[in-house]
Amino acid sequence: MTEAPVDAAMPALRMIRDAEGSGRLRVEACAIVCGADLVVTLQGGTRHHIGATAMAVPRPSLADSSRVSASASVLCVTGHKEDELARSVALRLAAALGCTVTVAAGLHVEAASPEDIAALLRAAETVAVRLAARLQPAPPGSARSIAI
Repeated sequence: MTEAPVDAAMPALRMIRDAEGSGRLRVEACAIVCGADLVVTLQGGTRHHIGATAMAVPRPSLADSSRVSASASVLCVTGHKEDELARSVALRLAAALGCTVTVAAGLHVEAASPEDIAALLRAAETVAVRLAARLQPAPPGSARSIAI
């Protein structure tokens, strides 16, 4: 693989990684800042893949316009069940960070029990909460919505 020359005018790639759980119930996240927006992958179990993607955009809450909420669109691979996970994480991060967030999720455990699924979802939730805390909004007037 060859590397392209670095363009000094381009901002450096900013990425954070996090993980929760162990063995086949481990969930790993990788968040990449794309200008003022964020792309997150959630992978876990025994076979990493893309089962669903969700894109969320912040907006004023419909119930209380002084609060930030988000709206999301989801694409799911036929037969996969990661759509609600990708959607919930994208909504949480977009509302918390005030930026557009895309989440690609793929968690697979062969013959997973209901307890296995619950453990994977708890691990994903824990990682999402920690990502939101680490990617706090930048101060008002800054060029970016999120900080790393």
